[in-house]
Amino acid sequence: MQQMIYLLRHGETEYNTQGRYQGQLDSPLTELGREQVQQNARMLKTIIGHAHDWKIISSPLGRAVESTEILCETIGYDYNKVEFDRRLTEVAVGQWAGLNMSDIQQTWPDLLTNTDAFNWYFHAPDGESYEAVVSRLSSWLNEIQHYPKVAVVSHGLTGRILRGIYARLHKEDALQLEVSQDVFFKLANQEVTRICSNFEDVY
Repeated sequence: MQQMIYLLRHGETEYNTQGRYQGQLDSPLTELGREQVQQNARMLKTIIGHAHDWKIISSPLGRAVESTEILCETIGYDYNKVEFDRRLTEVAVGQWAGLNMSDIQQTWPDLLTNTDAFNWYFHAPDGESYEAVVSRLSSWLNEIQHYPKVAVVSHGLTGRILRGIYARLHKEDALQLEVSQDVFFKLANQEVTRICSNFEDVY
């Protein structure tokens, strides 16, 4: 049976509104963030039908857990059946966690030299490398192959890289993928489909 994966990002957090980079720290969802998850969950429910046929797997970080609770309540899924997997956590940004770009530029200007808006995360002191993230996400993808229907709650940068691995994109292309919190993605047949109020791009 062909596997189908729906990939959701957690809703907006307090840190998101402050421009702070969370990494593996945590920050609660805002009211808008909760509404974003509910909106995505309602769209997902219309697509998948009976939720009990699906396996839901989430990052164990608080903002993803809070989003997963909303998702389960909205689609009628038993939260006790959710699986939490640390391989889905956000990319660790080491000493930059909780800081904004101004803080980072002031303290570590040399580390941002020759980086761009998409790859600078991987220069964080004590942070995670792109290759390390690809390794853990590839391991997770391989391990869930026996689940035909999977819904996943993860993070912005992690979600980019996961979609990039799935669609066999180069690093530079994967890191430029969308990270909006009011859309989600279907992964099937090595293609990724963007889902919002209208069904759009496939890559």
